[in-house]
Amino acid sequence: MSGEPRIYAKPALDEAALLARWQERGLQISDELRAQRYLRHIGYYRLSAYVRSFETGERDILRDGTEFNDVLGLYVFDRRLRLHVLDAIERVEIGLRAAITDHMALIAGPHWYEDGVHFAVQSVHDRLLGDVDRMLTDQRRRRPETALGSDRFASALDHYVATFDEPSRPPTWIVFEELTFGTTMLVYDVLADKRVKSSIAASLGVVPPVLSSWLKSYQRVRNICAHHGRLWNRGLGVYPVLPRSQSIRWLVQPTVITAEPWRRQRLYPVLVSLQTILHTISPSSTWAPRLRDLLEASPEVPLRGMGIPEGWFTDPFWPDGSTR
Repeated sequence: MSGEPRIYAKPALDEAALLARWQERGLQISDELRAQRYLRHIGYYRLSAYVRSFETGERDILRDGTEFNDVLGLYVFDRRLRLHVLDAIERVEIGLRAAITDHMALIAGPHWYEDGVHFAVQSVHDRLLGDVDRMLTDQRRRRPETALGSDRFASALDHYVATFDEPSRPPTWIVFEELTFGTTMLVYDVLADKRVKSSIAASLGVVPPVLSSWLKSYQRVRNICAHHGRLWNRGLGVYPVLPRSQSIRWLVQPTVITAEPWRRQRLYPVLVSLQTILHTISPSSTWAPRLRDLLEASPEVPLRGMGIPEGWFTDPFWPDGSTR
């Protein structure tokens, strides 16, 4: 880039000054001490993203009648949404870890992951072994877990390190409980045996290309949630592929997404894909009805921000919980 350097020169402001800035833009604050307390413990920068959701369309001009409680309510809704989405992602992630471990251990033994023949990409195998070795080094540096009561159980990794010398690395069912989601996802992507990949995907109700795509979108959403970021009206940047196979359970009316491509960039396709997998791994789950209840409890939150169409829950794809 050429020209003069661009210099950030905004000064730090205290809570009263930051609230005054919002008031100048049209935010109504009935209890300034209360608002300052929220600002102190949440942060201006984090809350400002929610304030901007109430702009007229012109930057820094808020809609008439916008109150601080409106902003706070949207923030609280988004927090509940993140926790609800994480609930489903957790089940998918655990299901993936268990499926990889179970399939590969029965085929090639408890330490299958140490043999590079099972990996189509050597660099991923190297990364996996490096992660396992660092995990073991960190565990050996810690003090052994000590008993604090009759219901105390050492972690599986701590027990293995304290009890066994050989093999130096633990079996797969211990390793895959400790790996990051990113490494677990990479391992699945590069498994050399395509039949195993298909079996793993089938155990989650999908096919390999779809599973790989969806895992990438889950990783993105998971990272947003883990860092407590704004989720409800965010363009995700990584979007789940829409399934074409009739074997994959999907919306009865998929055109609500395909007819308006912008919805693909929002949260709704991720929510649908999570429910697709839950249909297989947790058919009695009440996740979908609880999602409906969450949205209905906050009617002031625009569904459009999440890419959710009006009347979304009437599609027979969504279990209503009435037979659970």
